[in-house]
Amino acid sequence: MTKFSDLNLNPKVLKAIAEAGYETPTPIQAGAIPPALEGRDVLGIAQTGTGKTASFTLPLITQLARGRARARMPRSLVLCPTRELAAQVAENFDTYAKYVKLTKALLIGGVSFKEQDTLIDKGVDVLIATPGRLLDHFERGKLILNDVKVMVVDEADRMLDMGFIPDIERIFNLTPFTRQTLFFSATMAPEIERITNTFLSAPERIEVARQATTGENITQCVVMFKGSRRDREASEKRALLRALIDAEGERCTNAIIFCNRKTDVDIVAKSLVKYGYDAAPIHGDLDQSQRTRTLDGFRAGDLRFLVASDVAARGLDVPAVSHVFNFDVPGHAEDYVHRIGRTGRAGRDGKAMMICVPRDEKNLEDIERLVEKTIPRLENPMATSTTAAEEPADAAAPETPERKPRSRTRGSSRARAATAEAAPEAPAAVPQEAQQTPAPIAEASPDTARTPRRGGGRGHGGGAAVIGMGDHLPSFIALSFDERRSA
Repeated sequence: MTKFSDLNLNPKVLKAIAEAGYETPTPIQAGAIPPALEGRDVLGIAQTGTGKTASFTLPLITQLARGRARARMPRSLVLCPTRELAAQVAENFDTYAKYVKLTKALLIGGVSFKEQDTLIDKGVDVLIATPGRLLDHFERGKLILNDVKVMVVDEADRMLDMGFIPDIERIFNLTPFTRQTLFFSATMAPEIERITNTFLSAPERIEVARQATTGENITQCVVMFKGSRRDREASEKRALLRALIDAEGERCTNAIIFCNRKTDVDIVAKSLVKYGYDAAPIHGDLDQSQRTRTLDGFRAGDLRFLVASDVAARGLDVPAVSHVFNFDVPGHAEDYVHRIGRTGRAGRDGKAMMICVPRDEKNLEDIERLVEKTIPRLENPMATSTTAAEEPADAAAPETPERKPRSRTRGSSRARAATAEAAPEAPAAVPQEAQQTPAPIAEASPDTARTPRRGGGRGHGGGAAVIGMGDHLPSFIALSFDERRSA
């Protein structure tokens, strides 16, 4: 079995690795480190959680152990899609370079330009950055990339999803053609393959797992859910999430809960806190200091539930995440692989649970097609309790249609009441007049045959005695008809 001591790494790096408690490299590390140390381009394809960060950090430190950076001219460049992943790479660098005199700078959004400019002006050996902030410094004339000897692109497929590919291509063109490139991705989309063909020179391809596979040590399941009413679906879905958490009990030591939208991240986090769960949100709209505090608390075990958007789906190394809950089915099937990869890391067992509403069933089919297996269905733990709990709210629903007509016309209810009170009195006075002229009603046979068909016969059976206004006809109207016939 290969050990780190067999990989020709710097002795000071090996000492730091041993102190970190590692002895045997993962497959991606064993495959990528030797060609990287030889100065060759590397294309690494491996699912998340397999140790890709150390695959480029260890050879990078070994290669840069000799030499010194010049002002504003970094010797190496590491590009990451998110602030959190960039910060994690910086932490790995600190861990493995503790006995090597190398300098680094972290260029990410949410941090003062002045502090970053100060570090760059001194000269850094390793520059770890997100593409946007890196180009900001370059356009301000604070950064020169002509001396970059090693360039690393981490989580390239996530770069594609976030729209960073044009920035990546521009940065490639700003660095020397003779640079060494280490390129890592979990999947190989056509656009990613085009970039590797353009900017990598005869790379050593290391693929340690089938593209877009999920770890066998992760138990997966999905709950098919349909709300009782459309306007109550969101709240019932949050109740289902709490029921799933409660059903796991003590087995759920901590968990990441993924939502598709930032607004839902905040809503779900507030809902969990309201019901007594220790939860906090993290997404791209939050201040960087708040995101850092939240992540540090989750890593330290002070926070049990991290409610996140996909900003936290890639590269975050929290070794002991017991569960991942997909509150929403991800819109892209590849994101499912990276989300559930937050659990079951470093050979541990993990569990991934997902809630699927009817409109997300197509996305679920795409996920199952990608991972090439059917995700087991889990019975809804609220199948009976939800119906009983919602009965009081649903019982009041029929009152809604009756309230709407009363608000259309002001005073309409009083008008109906007045009509109802006056209706019984009208027939009482009419029969006395109608009895004085019974003959004309019976004799009007031609008109009588047509009148009932035009609407006068409702409630009277449509008999021949009905003329226009009903059985009771005022005498003056009958006389006017007689005058017409005599004329």
